[in-house]
Amino acid sequence: MPDYPISRALISVSDKTGLLEFARVLVELKIEMISTGGTAATLRAAGFAVKDVSEVTGFPEIMDGRVKTLHPKIHGGLLNIRTNATHAAAKQQNQIGNIDLLVVNLYPFETAIAKGADWDEAIENIDVGGPAMIRAAAKNHADVTVIVDPADYPAVALELARHHGATSLATRKALAAKAFARTAAYDSAIAAWLNRELGVEAPQYISFSGRLHQSLRYGENPHQKATVYKANDGRTGITDAEQIQGKELSYNNINDADAALDMIREFAGEKASTCVIVKHANPCGVANGATAVEAYLKALACDSTSAFGGILAFNNALDGSTAEEISKLFTEIIIAPGADEDARRILTTKKNVRLLLLPSLTQKCPPAAIVKSIAGGLLVQDTDHAGDAELQLRVVSKRAPTPHELADLRFAFKVAKHVKSNAIVFAKNGATVGIGAGQMSRIDSTRIAVRKSLDAARGMGSDQALVKGAVLASDAFFPFADGIEAAAEAGATSIIQPGGAMRDEDVIRAADAAGLAMVMTGIRHFRH
Repeated sequence: MPDYPISRALISVSDKTGLLEFARVLVELKIEMISTGGTAATLRAAGFAVKDVSEVTGFPEIMDGRVKTLHPKIHGGLLNIRTNATHAAAKQQNQIGNIDLLVVNLYPFETAIAKGADWDEAIENIDVGGPAMIRAAAKNHADVTVIVDPADYPAVALELARHHGATSLATRKALAAKAFARTAAYDSAIAAWLNRELGVEAPQYISFSGRLHQSLRYGENPHQKATVYKANDGRTGITDAEQIQGKELSYNNINDADAALDMIREFAGEKASTCVIVKHANPCGVANGATAVEAYLKALACDSTSAFGGILAFNNALDGSTAEEISKLFTEIIIAPGADEDARRILTTKKNVRLLLLPSLTQKCPPAAIVKSIAGGLLVQDTDHAGDAELQLRVVSKRAPTPHELADLRFAFKVAKHVKSNAIVFAKNGATVGIGAGQMSRIDSTRIAVRKSLDAARGMGSDQALVKGAVLASDAFFPFADGIEAAAEAGATSIIQPGGAMRDEDVIRAADAAGLAMVMTGIRHFRH
């Protein structure tokens, strides 16, 4: 604890949450307040005595408020070391008073760009004086307390009351660390926005920022610690969803839910209802239907065994009849843009089911960077946003697919994009009927998809695999003809794949020999 209490505070905030309550504590402790513009007006309107920064500096706010706190009497008050005789002499010579407490939160740049601000508006929301003061106060945390988050007001107020207007060094260190992290995140958001606007694909320096959203019970396994942060990239995701019921989400829940959300957004804005069922970040059933309940039952039929304890996502609001069907099987999470009263009432009987509502799910999500940590570095790429519009479909077989087959081929390839490589997806009538994921060879993925399809059929009392009469999608090219032969043997009628293998001609001949239609896309969808 310092030898003296706080005597003067500078307050300049855009977010005025909790401001008046905190200011009341400062007044009770006889701490002088100086402030700027709107913050000073808010304090005066509430009856608090406050001095304008211009009174302290002897210089008016100029250039539409762009220049107001960038002055030696402000930064000298923040940066001087109280025990340094030279600093004390400079203060006296230049009539600089101490600023012992700085309360600043920055211009709402992140909020502005999230709302679609144009270039000029975004630039005007870049704070200059705020970060400069925050960094000065945080550097001099041995003597100065800095607050950048209204959430810290109660704890600091309590400490001030207990310590007769002073804060502990431990508190000032913790607040300084938070302050530097905040300015770093702020600058990161600005740099990322500028690079996006300017189309810079590989900037010389890069950083990513986020705000703590939740501390998790553990990570992938109980011995691993984990947290989740909300990114400052303007996109909406699982961290923005409203959780209606159920226990706290785990690390694995969030990871799987993100995979489900990513996939269901492929069908955002489409007329048909779509249901996605995800297990361990892979879809185990995807289907379109005239209604949500029809889409769910078709998706479930693909692999009801894997669907147990899975994640469900819908591209339209959840209704009572769909919730009734879902409640027959244990489900971890349901994600939808909305849910009617009947659906909510039915799901309340399933206390462990988490219902997450995200209205923006009905909209396509803008592309953003995907970041993966590696030893000593980062791998960065943009999202795989290639969809129907980017496909360069080319029929390479003697037989062309029928319109019905072509619709299923497009559907299957869209699903394959979200299946871990090597990925094989069989689909029929707008629904997956067999999925093979994450294998080291494509033929193994094909065999697994066929076997799972047969398992599903037997569960329905049939010995005929569901893949009979289905189309097949592969996320990457077939290196050999064996995958085509296995698909034909299983009863597939048509295949969609990127093409580009050395043995493409062998693969095409195998398709022709089996009477299969084959379409190449020119687009690959690896997902690791």
